[in-house]
Amino acid sequence: MLFDTHVHLNVSHFEDDREEVIQRAKDAGVEYMTIVGFDQETIKKAIELSEQYEWMYAAIGWHPVDAIDMTEQDLEWIKQLASHPKVVALGEMGLDYHWNKSPKHVQKEVFRKQIKLAKEVKLPIIIHNREATEDIITVLEEEDAQEVGGIMHCYNDSVEYVDKCLEMNFYISLGGPVTFKNAPLPKQVATYVPENRLLIETDCPFLAPHPKRGKRNEPAYVRLVADKIAELRGISVEELGEITTTNAKRLFQIKDS
Repeated sequence: MLFDTHVHLNVSHFEDDREEVIQRAKDAGVEYMTIVGFDQETIKKAIELSEQYEWMYAAIGWHPVDAIDMTEQDLEWIKQLASHPKVVALGEMGLDYHWNKSPKHVQKEVFRKQIKLAKEVKLPIIIHNREATEDIITVLEEEDAQEVGGIMHCYNDSVEYVDKCLEMNFYISLGGPVTFKNAPLPKQVATYVPENRLLIETDCPFLAPHPKRGKRNEPAYVRLVADKIAELRGISVEELGEITTTNAKRLFQIKDS
């Protein structure tokens, strides 16, 4: 029983074979997934997929790379969609200093607005962080984000920041990089995070785990992530699946009917 907490089945990479990808996920033991929207088009598709499949849920937000494109109307639209019964989080949101499309001050402004909205609608947030850890933590602290908490998506920072994230009511989610041979940090994090704050994800179609690295990622490969973390923690993959699924359902307030 696996819960892939961060997938982008709502992007064009899956346009030709989405049904087959979904079936492979089911065959691999994926029983839940959260489809993450990050702009107008992908938010609409995330909602659509969550309505089509009972075991899929949606997260809706605005990606920091495209922060400069977000309007007040977009924010109001996200607010309206936040009451949808299958929307379980706002995001992904955050800061991305790798790409230069949106100036840092614009990214921070959009990030802050989305945190405020999350507190208003009482939903957890999913954080995208690329080369911006100190500023991410500062914004989260200043905006009192621990009120809603959320997920540090595809966490790839050092162990020293994990405690700060935990203090702010965030879960730590690990993806494909934990399987990479040249990536010691996520492996250290995988054994450090408390059992009740650990999540798994693919971030598909990106960051495919070893031995699929460099290929299109898909939700079925979350099993490879689970296998590696279970190995690192010295437990069975079944136990790891139960732990991380329970955590995700708690965070997203998912109650099985």
